[in-house]
Amino acid sequence: MGSRRDTFHTPPAPGCAESPVVGVDACRTGWVAVTLDEEGRFAGADTAEALSELLGRVPDAAVVAVDMPLGLLAEGRREAEALARAKVAPHGSRVFPVPPREVWEADNHDDAKRISQRLTGLKVNSQTWALAAKLREANACRDGGDHRLYEVHPEVSFAALGEGRPVPWSKKSWNGQAVRRRLLEDQGIVLPDDLGPAGRVPPDDVLDAAAAAWSARRIALRAARSLPDPPQTTETGLPVAIWY
Repeated sequence: MGSRRDTFHTPPAPGCAESPVVGVDACRTGWVAVTLDEEGRFAGADTAEALSELLGRVPDAAVVAVDMPLGLLAEGRREAEALARAKVAPHGSRVFPVPPREVWEADNHDDAKRISQRLTGLKVNSQTWALAAKLREANACRDGGDHRLYEVHPEVSFAALGEGRPVPWSKKSWNGQAVRRRLLEDQGIVLPDDLGPAGRVPPDDVLDAAAAAWSARRIALRAARSLPDPPQTTETGLPVAIWY
């Protein structure tokens, strides 16, 4: 990996995807990835405890889209979450607010709540704080120089797959998983019944990784859009946006 001053990864030219792409989601055991080949078809699924390990296994991937906030601001709220909530309305609770960087640097949840209250007027809840370790891990990978990483939100991606209509059912429900799988299949992303070791991961995490892979391909083709457009940026010039 390069330094933080590396040039941000530039996707291939429009209409050209000469390398595989990868979508990644966090799961209980670490991370799960879905890879699409150069034609946008399912090419494999994998899991790893560490995101850096997973990234090391896909050196040829043009884009790696990850369902995790990338880019933390020193103060204020990121614009991406408000815009994403609008995209998935009336299911805005599927998108959690991302407080400033100092909150995520806290040693424990109690400290994080106090810092968040001081900076934003709101306390960070336990569900959001539970992502702290993986959020730090993902940002360390990108800040450390792997600029193939782009932030996505699967619910925004699924809404885009549904021509702007968010899936009305929870991703953990039978209906919700059936609809999400059909939306992927309509784009040529057919997930096999047997995913090998990755098949031990909860289905909603696999579906989220596949939706992230769909967005990764759009990024590689320069067909993706960002929330906001143009993205906000960190102090080091890296984009802060959700892509779909």
